[in-house]
Amino acid sequence: EFGFGMRLAIDKQFEYALELLDRLSSDIGKDLVGKIKKADQSTEEGLYKQRERVKILEKKLKKMDKVEAKDLLSLIDVLTKKSVWILGGDGWAYDIGYGGLDHVIAQRRNVNILVLDSETYSNTGGQMSKATPLGAIAKFAAGGKRTFKKDLTMMAISYGDVYVARVAMGANDAQVIKAFQEAEAFNGPSLIIAYSPCISHGYNLIHGLEQQKLAVQSGYWPLIRFNPDLAKGGKNPLQLDSKAPSIPLEEYIYNENRYKMLTRTMPEVAKKLLKEAQEGVLKRWKMYERLALTFEKK
Repeated sequence: EFGFGMRLAIDKQFEYALELLDRLSSDIGKDLVGKIKKADQSTEEGLYKQRERVKILEKKLKKMDKVEAKDLLSLIDVLTKKSVWILGGDGWAYDIGYGGLDHVIAQRRNVNILVLDSETYSNTGGQMSKATPLGAIAKFAAGGKRTFKKDLTMMAISYGDVYVARVAMGANDAQVIKAFQEAEAFNGPSLIIAYSPCISHGYNLIHGLEQQKLAVQSGYWPLIRFNPDLAKGGKNPLQLDSKAPSIPLEEYIYNENRYKMLTRTMPEVAKKLLKEAQEGVLKRWKMYERLALTFEKK
């Protein structure tokens, strides 16, 4: 909510700055005022042009001896697009702060959220969260977590007007960059969920990028982008950026002690949970695949 408050404050300052522009229109010049107010700032080129206009405006305002001019000069920075990013982990986003996150993305305000998903409460010792996957060992889940990971991606997509992406740098760095660019350009709430290796996963993190590839190849971490702007052009807003599962889930998870430990302490339980997890991965993949195709057939 703190990040959302920053967005609201910036928006209110922007509204007041536009009001001041109108009041000073005859002094500034209607042409410049019109260009500043109608500027497209969704691209780097657009931002550059707006910055140049604001520089011209600043010079004009400094020569004026009006209260409105001084007020606008103090707010001049807000005429160039301000990006607000909220960063947090999965314990916050999936669990203790989910109510706040859900409230923010429901408001249709231009705020961006990045969730670093390590699948545990990493900062407080590796406790289980709703992001912890089925079968993984964590504090408060010593016998392996018995429920599926919460699909925060799909929950956010259900709003229909939120930009949502699931990314993994080690699997597809170009897709990560594209997701951030699209989230930044989208005029509304955006949510990016990023695969985040953690020491509590129980493997040498020098292999972190390779593990991310395996997570995607197994279908456990499908790469997606949901961009509501695409629907305006008659396109499917849901883009699947990874291929169908090509390796069994165990080739990914059993490189990590959080899963492998259970095969030693409770082998039968581990076997059962692996079967459930594999079925769950394939079921979820088919759901995403169906949603990605359905729109195009209409």
